Amino acid sequence: MSTDHERLTRLLGGDDLAWLVQRARRRMELGKPLTTSVTLSEANSAQREAVHRLLGRRPRAGTTLTVSLPAVDDVLRQSGACPDGLEVAVTTLTGPVTVRSEAAEREERGWREAFAPLRDAVHGRAELADWYDHLHSSGLVRRLTGTFEQAAPVLHNLAAVVRALPTSAEPLGHFAARITGSAHALDDNRPLSTLTLGAARAVAGLPDGSGAQWQREVWAAVGILRDELSSTVLTLGLPGDARTATGRALEALRGAGQPAVLTLRQLIHDTPEWTIEGQPVSICENPVVVAAAADRLGSMSAPLVCANGQPGAAVMHLLRQLATSAARLRYHGDFDWGGLRIGNVVFDRLPVIPWRFDSAAYEAAVTGHSSHQLGDKPVHPSWDDRLGARMQQVGLAVEEEHVVDDLIDDLSLSEQHTDP
Repeated sequence: MSTDHERLTRLLGGDDLAWLVQRARRRMELGKPLTTSVTLSEANSAQREAVHRLLGRRPRAGTTLTVSLPAVDDVLRQSGACPDGLEVAVTTLTGPVTVRSEAAEREERGWREAFAPLRDAVHGRAELADWYDHLHSSGLVRRLTGTFEQAAPVLHNLAAVVRALPTSAEPLGHFAARITGSAHALDDNRPLSTLTLGAARAVAGLPDGSGAQWQREVWAAVGILRDELSSTVLTLGLPGDARTATGRALEALRGAGQPAVLTLRQLIHDTPEWTIEGQPVSICENPVVVAAAADRLGSMSAPLVCANGQPGAAVMHLLRQLATSAARLRYHGDFDWGGLRIGNVVFDRLPVIPWRFDSAAYEAAVTGHSSHQLGDKPVHPSWDDRLGARMQQVGLAVEEEHVVDDLIDDLSLSEQHTDP
């Protein structure tokens, strides 16, 4: 026998019995049987009268209304309004019911299957273990994609990308097209791009960060080129080699005492064989130091790299290559809050030591050179707890231009120096 929709709506579909239908539906969603009674506190007279009409007997006195679900089931079957009983009546009136435990199990299984390709891709790669565990437990994929159905193709592509990292001097769009079939799959602000950046950072062993400059740095660290020609680094005195074109150019410019500008593309695609183990490589903040060193020392200048303000992808990539080749990196910047902010980036991301860039050097600089007033937004330097406090106490800034003579003296290969 089929359900009599008109009679069922008349019996059970009114507003005054909506609470009863919803209580039954909630039990169904929880996977519980409809073999108990449900209770409504503070029932009004219309609700009590509706139960009376449904069951044919008046409820007990009082404001609390208790209804037997088996009794309702029996009425529906006996009346012919719904011969299949209360469960069918509830779905007829309110729509299909999903048992929550079954839905949760299905969703858990769906996410497990969605993550399976990525789990396989990171298997055996220790550098990706912590990244994968965090990604799996943090809910980031869910926030970026929504459902496991939407996440599955993203995670499938992410697994393919992870398997391909690191690559070798490949433009971002070309890499994306080769691995995913779409040149725009790794464009900014796409879920796959966000997730891939995390994987690339883990592969390269870089610290967390943010911003466009950090993203270019991460891509470059795994061999993916973004802004490969406009991202450059200014150097002087870096040793070259005879094998690579970049190395030969460096060697020629070093011999001539001239600065060299290297592109990110050269550093990744035509990396020199750095023979610099144990040698100091000085890093300055401002190009004026490089120009002064070239003018005064020429080919007698020790290796010098210019961060040129906030270090870009090419700068960071070169310095990491030099650090990997066991060079001893040392850094100097402006004694102002902006200089300390840049210094924090360098010291936090690279194995560097201060080069005339600590509290003692500040004391000497501020008394022996021209200076100007500091701004009102102090920055704590991560490499020297006393430096920031002393600068704030004195209230004066000293830029690199004012101590350039001391820096040039340190760079002279004609003298023997220890690290200041």
